[in-house]
Amino acid sequence: MSEIQRSHNGFYLGNDPDDRDAEIEFSRRSDGTIVILHTLVSDRLRGQGIGQRLVQKVVELAREEGVKIVPLCPFAKAQFQRVENYQDVWAR
Repeated sequence: MSEIQRSHNGFYLGNDPDDRDAEIEFSRRSDGTIVILHTLVSDRLRGQGIGQRLVQKVVELAREEGVKIVPLCPFAKAQFQRVENYQDVWAR
């Protein structure tokens, strides 16, 4: 399986930005806050923890940059509710 790659507004798994097997996209607020817009994992990769890995990448980015995350995407929000370790970057 290929490594998770960074795109301008998210992370993805696939051969290139136009051929993605999984992705998480976000936008930025003027204060730098990351807003997770959606997470998508192809049917063939579902159930392998790929979505969780994508959310983790955004969390790592937020920590590196010292910003918070607003998880608008239902999947990402569920991860934030479930994973205690994400509380430090969750903008509520």
